[in-house]
Amino acid sequence: MFCISFLLLGMTVAILGPTFPDLAKNVNQNISSLSEVFVGRALGYLCGSVVGGALFDCMNHFLLLGMSMLATTIGLYLIPFCKTATVLIAMMSVFGVSFGALDTGANVLILALWGDKGAPHMQALHFSFALGAFLAPLLAKLAWGTTASTQNHTETDFVPLMLNRSSGATSDSLFAAPEDKNLLWTYASIGTYILVVSVFLFGLFCKKHSRQKKSTASAEGARRAKYHWALLCLLFLFFFFYVGAEVTYGSYVFSFATTHVGMEESEAAGLNSIFWGTFAACRGLAIFFATLLQPGTMIVLSNIGSFVSTLFLVLFDKSPLCLWIATSVYGASMAVTFPSGISWIEQYTTLTGKSTAFFVIGGTLGEMAIPGVIGILQGHYPDLPVVLYICLASAISTAVLFPVMYKLATLPL
Repeated sequence: MFCISFLLLGMTVAILGPTFPDLAKNVNQNISSLSEVFVGRALGYLCGSVVGGALFDCMNHFLLLGMSMLATTIGLYLIPFCKTATVLIAMMSVFGVSFGALDTGANVLILALWGDKGAPHMQALHFSFALGAFLAPLLAKLAWGTTASTQNHTETDFVPLMLNRSSGATSDSLFAAPEDKNLLWTYASIGTYILVVSVFLFGLFCKKHSRQKKSTASAEGARRAKYHWALLCLLFLFFFFYVGAEVTYGSYVFSFATTHVGMEESEAAGLNSIFWGTFAACRGLAIFFATLLQPGTMIVLSNIGSFVSTLFLVLFDKSPLCLWIATSVYGASMAVTFPSGISWIEQYTTLTGKSTAFFVIGGTLGEMAIPGVIGILQGHYPDLPVVLYICLASAISTAVLFPVMYKLATLPL
C-alpha cells in the first residue's frame, strides 16, 4: 500500500514538468513568469514536513496519511480548473503541504512497523517514487497526449523551468473548465487513483489495533544515541548536500550538455533520461541488496561512486563519452543514499515524526538553495562547468560527513 502511494505520488510530482506549458496556457501566462509555482510547492512541502512531523507523534498514522492523500486528490482535481496564476500557485502550495506530510509520515511509519529491519522496505518505498517520477513524462506523452518536456523531475525537483512562451490576457474567472481536455484527464486520472488509495488507508485506520501494537512495541524498545541531536544536525547537512546535488544535476544536465559540451537537444534529452533511468533502476536493485548489505555499507559505496563520477566529469567535462558514462554511474550512485541514510540512523537512535521532519527539511532546503546558487554563479562564469564543480563539492561534503556521523553514532551510550 505504501509503495503504491509513493508510486502515484512520484507521478504526481513529476507530471508538473510535462504539463507545465499547458498549465501556463490555461492561466494565460508565459512559462518564465510562472516559475513561482515551483517555489510555492517547495514552501508548501516545507510546511507539510514540519506540521506532518509534529502530527505523526500525536495522531494515528494511517488517518493522517489518508487525509494527506485525500488533500492531494482535491488539489489534483482543482489544478486544471485554475484560470489565474495566483490560484494555481495556491493549489500547488496545498499539494506541497500534503506531499510533505505524506513523505515524512510514510518514512516514520516504515520505521515504526519494521524498525532497523526495515531497510528493504525503505528502499522499496523510495524506488516506487522514482519509478513513478520516471514513468510520468512517458505516460503524459504517450497515453494522455499532453506536451512532454525534455526533462524529468523527481521527489524533490522544484527548480523553475527556463522556457519561454507568449502570454495572453488574464482570465476573468478564478475557476473554469480547461480548453485542453487531455490536461483535465491527466490530473483527474491520477487524482482518482490516489483517492482509491486514500480509501484503503482509511480502511487501515479502522482496523488499526494490530498496527498499534506493533508501533507500541517499537516505541518501548526505543534507542537514543549519546549525541542524538548532533547526529540529526549532521544528517540535516548530509541530506542538504545530497538532495541538492541530485536535483541540481538532474535539472541542469540538459542545458549543460547543449551549451557546454555542444550536444544536440535529442542527445541531451537522452542524457537526462539515462540519469533518471539508472537512478530508478538502482533503487529497484537496492531492494534486494538491502537484505545483504548494511545501510552504512551502501552509503559508503554510494559516496565512492558519486565522488569518482563527479571527479571524472570535472576532469573530462568536454568529452561526450565521459559524460554518458559518468552520468550513468552518478545516477546509480545517488539512488540509494536517501533511504539508506534513514535506515542507517534508525540503527543507532529511534526517529520520531519531528526528528524525521528535521532532516527531510534539510534535503528540501538543499534542493531549493543549491540550484539557485548555481544559477547565479553560472551567470557570472558562463564558460565554467559550475554545475560539475558544485556536484563534486557536494560529493566531497557527504563523503566527509558520513565518517563523522558514524563515529558519533558508535560512541557508547
